This record gives sequence, C-alpha cells and structure tokens, in this order.
Amino acid sequence: MKIAFAADDRNSTTDAVRAFLAEAGHEVLLPVTSEAWPELGAAVGKAVADGEADYGVVMCWTGTGTAIAANKVPGVRAALAWDTWIAAGARKWNDANVLALSLKRLAPDVAVEITDVFLSGIAPDPDESANIARVGEMDEPRR
Repeated sequence: MKIAFAADDRNSTTDAVRAFLAEAGHEVLLPVTSEAWPELGAAVGKAVADGEADYGVVMCWTGTGTAIAANKVPGVRAALAWDTWIAAGARKWNDANVLALSLKRLAPDVAVEITDVFLSGIAPDPDESANIARVGEMDEPRR
C-alpha cells in the first residue's frame, strides 16, 4: 500500500513507525517538508483524499493537531489512536483513512502495534455504512 506520512518532530517513535511501514513493504510518501503540524496534517489528508495514498499516518506531540488539520480535508476521516482497540474500532466503525499518533506519549513499540492494526485490512462494519455515508455528506458544500 501507499502510505502518506508526516511528523512535526523526529524521535525514536517516529523513526520506529517509518521503519515499520517500510519493512512491511509499504511505499512511504512524504507529501510535505514543512515542520508545522497544520500543513503536515493537511498534506497527508490531501494525499489520501486525492488517491495518491491509500492511507495516511500523521504524528505530532499529542496527535490531536495533525488529526484536526487532516480532518479539514474533504473525504478524510482521521482518528487519534492510543491503543490497538481504538485503532481497530476507527477502521471498523468509522472507516478512518488517516491514523493520528502522539509522538511524545507513545512508546515506539506501541506506536508500531497501533499502526499495524490500523493497516491490517479491517473492513468497515456494514451496520455502520449509513453513519459513515453521513459523515461523507458533511464534506459536500451546503446550498
């Protein structure tokens, strides 16, 4: 898969996630060189929404800022996850297409586990399809 990736800082957690993505055989796209989290989140979101990437992974100190910025892009459903259950649920119940992680509060091995689960091929729950569609409708301009 093609994974758009961006982080506003570099540490052992970001390095571990990037290494995992590459070792798992994913093509890692770096859609922006800015260090500002709003641009990072938006650029990853745009890469996903435009179909340049299958999924995105954004990282900032809390993960919240990059998630907010990514979610400003129509078609993006970014989810902040701090454990594997949240990551799996974000895919299953929300059809999330961008994963947001804290690079300060997650240990490298935990961040890798969360990323692995998020990208593991969990399909959206058919019972949630109407709700997921409603979220997509919110992207459309109001008339």
